[in-house]
Amino acid sequence: LDTMKATNILLLLSASSSYYSPCCALAMGNDRRVLVTGAGGQTGQHIFRKLLAKPGYLPIGTVRSEASRQALLEGTAGIGAPEGACAIPPESVAVCDITSDDASGLDELMKDCDALFIATSAKPAPTGEVDEETKRPKFGFPNGEPDLVDFAGQKRLIDAAKKANKDIHIVVCSSMGGTDPNHPLNNLGKVINEDGSSSGGDILKWKRKAEVYLIDSGMPYTIVHPGGLLTAPGNERELCLGVDDKVPGTDNNSVPREDVANVMIAALENDGYRGRSFDLVSKIVGEGVVTEDYAKLIASLGGENADYSLGETA
Repeated sequence: LDTMKATNILLLLSASSSYYSPCCALAMGNDRRVLVTGAGGQTGQHIFRKLLAKPGYLPIGTVRSEASRQALLEGTAGIGAPEGACAIPPESVAVCDITSDDASGLDELMKDCDALFIATSAKPAPTGEVDEETKRPKFGFPNGEPDLVDFAGQKRLIDAAKKANKDIHIVVCSSMGGTDPNHPLNNLGKVINEDGSSSGGDILKWKRKAEVYLIDSGMPYTIVHPGGLLTAPGNERELCLGVDDKVPGTDNNSVPREDVANVMIAALENDGYRGRSFDLVSKIVGEGVVTEDYAKLIASLGGENADYSLGETA
């Protein structure tokens, strides 16, 4: 990747609190290089575009295929190109399939990185079949089962980061629900075999296994477990943190993807987020005070961290 080409991108910062600055920030020699996986997805693209617009960062977004890369550059992938957003520099997007045994390009992408954002996840989709017992649609994972994407793929990323630099801060977008082995999300894509055993699915268990692997790796980390992800705008709600699927202060169990991106980026800018694993939801719009101070937000959690003796890993 020729990062020097990014120096040709003009800097025009917005003085308002709008989502993006109109143009990507000018790359400087001391910018923090950040690898963002899943940059073509919805949450991943929020992270990627915000970092592109933020001075002091040189983000490299990864997508799974050349078709996904073109869609991201054209503004037709994930959240699309928000109004007023600058065009994404082509040299800032790389094709890297983390589920492939051939991850030869991953070492080069990780070179000189200060941080790694993991926003990849197996994505369920209807198979077109109906469950005879429940009469509900069956779901599968056409682009990779959770064991391949949420564990093996994440493990490959963690290993590559550790190989490149043991100080790379790894920030993971995971999911709430991990303390409940019987959570409905674990049933998506699960198949009951003739002998009564099951295969496939268990997405939260595989995510949890990857999280334990990251913690045990000794790498700096922040693990965010969002509640139900919303496409609604961010920066409009009070955010609430908790652990182990319990968040005090609200009964709401959802949060805008953009706010998840804000918290994940804040993890790079406040040491209070290092070595932390927590749940994240928001209050409804108009309830409480809109969160602006992310240092205060993590401080509200005290010393609590997720308890991985709860729930199950795959």
